[in-house]
Amino acid sequence: MVKKKRSAPSKTSIFLNGKFVGYHPDGKSLANRLRERRRMNELNSQVNIYYAQRLNELHILTDKGRVRRPYIVVENGKSRLAPEVMARIKNNELSWGHLIKMGIIEYLDAQEEENTFVAINEKDLTPEHTHLEVDPANLFGVVAGVLPYPEHNSSPRITMGCAMAKQSLGIYTTNFRQRYDTRGYVMYYPQQPLVQTSLYKALNLKQKAAGQNCVVALTSYHGYNMADAIVVNKSSIDRGLHRITMFKTYETEERMYPGGQKDKIELPTPDVVGYRGEIVYRHLGEDGIIIPESEIKSKDVLVGKTSPPRFLEEISVFGTVEEKKRESSLSLKAGESGRVDSIVVTEGPSGNRLVKVRVRSIKIPEIGDKLASRHGQKGVIGLLVPQEDMPFTKSGIVPDLIVNPHAIPSRMTAGHLLETLGGKAACMGGIIANGTAFSGNTEDEYKEILKKAGFQEYGEEVLYDGTTGKKIISKIFIGTIYYQRLHHLVSNKMHVRSRGPVQLLTHQPTEGRAREGGLRFGEMERDCLIGYGASMLIKERLLEESDKTIQLICTECGSIATHDYARNRDICPICQCESVEPVEMSYAFKLLLDEIKSLYIFPRIKLRDKG
Repeated sequence: MVKKKRSAPSKTSIFLNGKFVGYHPDGKSLANRLRERRRMNELNSQVNIYYAQRLNELHILTDKGRVRRPYIVVENGKSRLAPEVMARIKNNELSWGHLIKMGIIEYLDAQEEENTFVAINEKDLTPEHTHLEVDPANLFGVVAGVLPYPEHNSSPRITMGCAMAKQSLGIYTTNFRQRYDTRGYVMYYPQQPLVQTSLYKALNLKQKAAGQNCVVALTSYHGYNMADAIVVNKSSIDRGLHRITMFKTYETEERMYPGGQKDKIELPTPDVVGYRGEIVYRHLGEDGIIIPESEIKSKDVLVGKTSPPRFLEEISVFGTVEEKKRESSLSLKAGESGRVDSIVVTEGPSGNRLVKVRVRSIKIPEIGDKLASRHGQKGVIGLLVPQEDMPFTKSGIVPDLIVNPHAIPSRMTAGHLLETLGGKAACMGGIIANGTAFSGNTEDEYKEILKKAGFQEYGEEVLYDGTTGKKIISKIFIGTIYYQRLHHLVSNKMHVRSRGPVQLLTHQPTEGRAREGGLRFGEMERDCLIGYGASMLIKERLLEESDKTIQLICTECGSIATHDYARNRDICPICQCESVEPVEMSYAFKLLLDEIKSLYIFPRIKLRDKG
């Protein structure tokens, strides 16, 4: 039996925002008429019309939340944006709104785009085309549109470039001095890039720049820039390259408690329960608030505060009832330091006194900090080299960064090389180069500028070794490119611990840097040590340094025994036997036994002599 192919229904079904409203004999001509009405400004410009030929359905879309893009309307292979219209735009006679009302430009949503045939450039227009891109760079979004030469890079690198542009540290807002953000980073000497896109200029991003133009050489350096590491000129850092200030805000409030009691911001006295010692309060003023510009170290108190006791009254040694205050001051977290930048004393939402303290610390680039270009070429600083040991050109130019050339071919980021060449040409020609997608300056234009300036046209130069002074045999590609410092700072992540807090339930070290936790020694790390046969190291890591405990075990019934402090004897609570032995075990194992008991299963530990 041969199945008949389903043909489209003879009448067109009409849908308004997905809701069926009726039929029409010829949906295609109706769609064309509606579009013409919209272009004549008889129909709202926000209405989109989509004709699905296979299903013979006409969808009229007016609902909110649709993503729409502007296109130039094309008729009979010619753009409606004629030269005479362009002349009127240049004379400021026509605005964007006028072009939409005149039907020269229209916004299409994702569904109406299905009925279009769009040309990227005007020279590609044919009679079949229905629309023309306003600008080829419109293919990219706001963030990707800011990246130079994205059409020369592979797509994952553009994605990474976008992600890292959001992490770059610069001037995040121009009124940062008045703001009390939880955390904020401000660069000392931000610069606008030498290679910019039209979108970068349109958004006026140079007012909030987030990077610096660095002289970059593409070569290896004694293995210190292997696998995406970057060698940095230490003298450039001393001059302020990629130096930033971190602002962090701490806050505390005088809370109200049931029963009319309240916290008090004051300088705690030694009779307060939990007094921390005179040294941590040394920077506080008489009002209990720290003095601005004080240099503070970890665990120093920023705002002195006392709270009422947890129980309303306590009986003193002499039998009199007295109320003792608790210490609940706001202090700097462990491992942090800096200077007090400014303080604000105000009222919180509940009407209580609120104090905010902004702490300022300088973050100088160090080994382990992350840098990235705008092409997804990210890396960490692997070595800081004094300027006198860095390679130099015949004119004495020393690179700020040395990046490994192996990072370029496998990742196909030709845009990175093109920006480096463009940055060098921009320096020599005294211009801001244009790196806009599909319409920016070309490689040939840069070669011409460099040739005129007396440079090798491909950006390669003879470099001399900084330590020996000898000429390096091969020519090295060197130029200027925009690098960003990202907020993955080693000083915010570095963490070490010998002993510290443990969890109440498992007696194992706490998790996380903020809680002064341990570093996790996982199953795979354990497997490595098993492979080495380092059994004593495994024991030390997973028992001695973790949750070792000594439990009393009954030799008769195998249950966990206890120590009776009243009679000073070890006894089994189940069989009342006093034959008890101490056994070394992991606390997690003891916890497991307790959890098994909660399931009404009685686990026994059978003891025998080692011999």
